[in-house]
Amino acid sequence: MAEHSFHLNANWPGLRNDVGEIETGNLKMKISIPPEMDGPGVGTNPDEMLLGAAATCYIITLAAMMERSSLDKENLTMDSVGVVDVTKGVITYKKIIHRPVIVLKAEATQADQQLAKRLAEKAETSCMITRAIQGNVEVELDATITTA
Repeated sequence: MAEHSFHLNANWPGLRNDVGEIETGNLKMKISIPPEMDGPGVGTNPDEMLLGAAATCYIITLAAMMERSSLDKENLTMDSVGVVDVTKGVITYKKIIHRPVIVLKAEATQADQQLAKRLAEKAETSCMITRAIQGNVEVELDATITTA
């Protein structure tokens, strides 16, 4: 069994509405509370970072599955949305919605389109971030598959 460790350093110099920094690998970023939650909105925040982790894990997993299946594509893009609920002062990360758009080559067959749909669905359950948040954050998939 192989284990991989990832390390992050954080610095938070002040109180709630200050601006801190995180650094891990190739990522060095200012962090603060978003303006939607009455913060300064500088840099990124945990809500965006969770969405980013889930989205990048999903799209990389999908691309790897397409490659292993020899499913050639013209383009692969995605829009993702994170929904955070604030009820009675309790902040809950409620849902993540992924909307991948898979554009297959012009010569793609109906079977290729069906395979792309199956892989889009399987990638969601195979992504380690989705598995990590399973039972806590709902993940919804709205895939579009077309040909060039």
